[in-house]
Amino acid sequence: MKKLFFIFLIISAVISCKSPEARYPVSQNSGSYINESVAYNKKLLAEEESKIKKIIAQDSTKNYIASTSGFWYFYNEKVMDSVSSIRPEFGDVVNFDYYISTLDNQMIYEKGEKPTKEYAVDQEKLFSGLRDGIKLMKAGETVTFLFPSYKAFGYYGDKNKIGINIPIKTTVTLHSIIDQDSIN
Repeated sequence: MKKLFFIFLIISAVISCKSPEARYPVSQNSGSYINESVAYNKKLLAEEESKIKKIIAQDSTKNYIASTSGFWYFYNEKVMDSVSSIRPEFGDVVNFDYYISTLDNQMIYEKGEKPTKEYAVDQEKLFSGLRDGIKLMKAGETVTFLFPSYKAFGYYGDKNKIGINIPIKTTVTLHSIIDQDSIN
């Protein structure tokens, strides 16, 4: 009996000394969700750019300019004198009014519906297209921007009147630029 107990004890010790085995996940992701998301976003951008380019092609009365940031714009009122040639830079405070419509000219925010905004350039929250667009303007100018959804409010919309993935047309009037050096 002692022999049997001793053999059982040795076998138990050998079995229990076995190294632990790794547990494998129940399901494995292949990254296909990311690939599908990339494909969807490329398709969405191509559709929005196509729509914007169609609008530009049909409107021969305006001189549209393609920005390096991925949107298009034209001047409603352009300042020509060299005195007002200053464009806003990081930290400058600008005062502007704007209104927003769809690319089909259906008003989302009417003229005057949004109060005049005071904005410290690149230091406050503002949707990316408008941040980039304001830096192209001079005081006294009015510019209309055509933004694809990724430069406007993107996946979230504005959580009020603008839904998800909506390209927009925004008309901005820049009233003044206060140089950051004169503020300090």
